[in-house]
Parts: sequence; structure tokens; C-alpha cells
Amino acid sequence: MTVSDADVRSQRIRTTVQAYLDAVAAGVAADIAALYADDATLEDPAGSEPRVGRAAIAEFYKGVEATENTTELLTLRVSGSTAAFHFRVVTKAGEQTYEVEPIDIMTFDEDGRITSMRAVWAPGDMRVR
Repeated sequence: MTVSDADVRSQRIRTTVQAYLDAVAAGVAADIAALYADDATLEDPAGSEPRVGRAAIAEFYKGVEATENTTELLTLRVSGSTAAFHFRVVTKAGEQTYEVEPIDIMTFDEDGRITSMRAVWAPGDMRVR
């Protein structure tokens, strides 16, 4: 049995998605941004002003560095160079704990780097625990 290019791409994307969730949980903005292509775009939440480029994306993720986070992948679908995944993020900020379950839609280049990310969620989806 041979492994097709599509299988290799799918596995590369799955690996990047897991690395993304691990990096968000670890809370290091530079590690998260390193998963993105140099000219990637990020919309979080979807419909907000896009951040363009790795430096802008790293700046966006600086917020996770002041919090404790856990992530859990709930569902992942990969089709071609696109992944859609539903996951849970639990964030402890000071004395408050928040939980949200966004659905992220990402596209990837041939090397498995994220070329675009759109996070589908709204402030009303966030719960205080």
C-alpha cells in the first residue's frame, strides 16, 4: 500500500492543527505564530479586521501569555489544503475561568504552514465557569 500525496498533506495538516492547539495551551505567542506562513492572515473572530503577516499574528497571540489555557480537540475535518476543527479552550485569567468552543477554518501551504485562519465564534459563546 502506498501513501498518496493527499494522505501526506492531510497528515501534515493534522500535525499542524495539533501543534497549534498545544502552542495555544502552552501560551507562547512566538510558538503559535511560527506555525503560520510569513504572509498569512488571521481573523479572530471571523469578520473582524484581518491581521496580516507573522509579526501581526504574533502580536495578536500575546494575550495568551498572561493566561493559563487548556485546549481539547473535539472534531477535525481535512479536505485538500483546508481544515475545519471544533475545539474547546479553557482560559484562567486571574480569578476568572472562561470557556469557549470555536470552530476554526484554516488553509495550509505545501509545508503544512497556516496560510489563513478564521475563528468562528462570538462573545456570547463564551461561558464563565
